[in-house]
Amino acid sequence: MRDIDAIYYNDFGIAFHWKKETKNYRSKIQVVFRDTGFLLTHKELIRFAEHVQNTMNSNAVCSCCAKKKSCRAMLLETPVPQVSLAVSPNELKAINDLIEGTIFQLNIDNFLSDICNN
Repeated sequence: MRDIDAIYYNDFGIAFHWKKETKNYRSKIQVVFRDTGFLLTHKELIRFAEHVQNTMNSNAVCSCCAKKKSCRAMLLETPVPQVSLAVSPNELKAINDLIEGTIFQLNIDNFLSDICNN
């Protein structure tokens, strides 16, 4: 944890900035969950949040399925057009919390930074 500045985390994953000096890493957010990591810009993070919301609204889970909360029957698009993730409704909720919490924290940090600089 010495190499990162955590932005937001939950039981499912974490979002952080790398402490590396390079501008390419500092301007992006690393989001890691379920053996997967994405290095995203702020715009890509917002696009990811939109994909999560679209998937949540799709009701793609079978209503008669006994494992509907844990079955990975939902296909989540990512900001990387070539990559989609098979997720369960529980995982989707956790990803939504992780992404929305990260965006909220980034917005708060930017707001406070703006106030402190004025």
